[in-house]
Amino acid sequence: MNHRIIMCDSLIKKITKKDLLFNGNYCLDPYQNCEYECKYCDSSLEKTVYIKINADKILEEEIEKLEKGAIIIGSVNDPYQESEKKYEITKKILKVLKRFDFPCHILTKSNLVLRDVELLKEMNCAVTISIISLNKNITSLFEKNLPNSNNRVETLKSLIKNNIKAGVALIPIIPYIIDDELEEIIQKAHIINAQYFLHKYLQLMGDQKAEFIKTIQLKFPQLVSTFEELYRDNYRLNENIESNYNRTISTLCRKYNLPEKINIS
Repeated sequence: MNHRIIMCDSLIKKITKKDLLFNGNYCLDPYQNCEYECKYCDSSLEKTVYIKINADKILEEEIEKLEKGAIIIGSVNDPYQESEKKYEITKKILKVLKRFDFPCHILTKSNLVLRDVELLKEMNCAVTISIISLNKNITSLFEKNLPNSNNRVETLKSLIKNNIKAGVALIPIIPYIIDDELEEIIQKAHIINAQYFLHKYLQLMGDQKAEFIKTIQLKFPQLVSTFEELYRDNYRLNENIESNYNRTISTLCRKYNLPEKINIS
């Protein structure tokens, strides 16, 4: 993976449609592209991470002109990927948000977020940790450069222990591969006192579809034709399949008393 430092001209993007999943008004990404190279993500095809070295300065200029609203951090690329250890762009951004008293919602898979616990405790902030499975064989196939699911569960427990609003995102739901563990995942979120449970389905666009099919060929060759058919004419699942999953997940969330929405104010 290559790294390139850039000076950005803008940072914050206004969310124009109602954000039903992450409940944000704005979004920003400290980094463009991602070192984790997850096999379900189109960023895995990119080989250069762009480091927005002046992001905090641009944020200071932009935020003074904004109406107060929740800012999603890491809407596209993980804000706590490996480069953050060196450059601390996300940490600098959080300090600006704290100074201007803006709420934020951080999306990450990394335990590096725990570095900033003391800062987060002083902010109106939520942290969502995403997982795709509790099965190491599955996570090692699709997320080989990431902390395993047990590590992420421990990260959630630490955030919650420090009175930081935190929850689980099952993103993306990889159909047929994780079906048998849906209840286990939601039950685990309940056991660790996660405050909400979010989910979104696998989307495959352009070259990423071929890359994903190549990946499942390694351990799930029996599903190759199924996925080829599922995503033949569209980048997302059809509505009937999504509806079936939604009913199952909603039933399980009610069973384990887990809200399917997050409130940030």
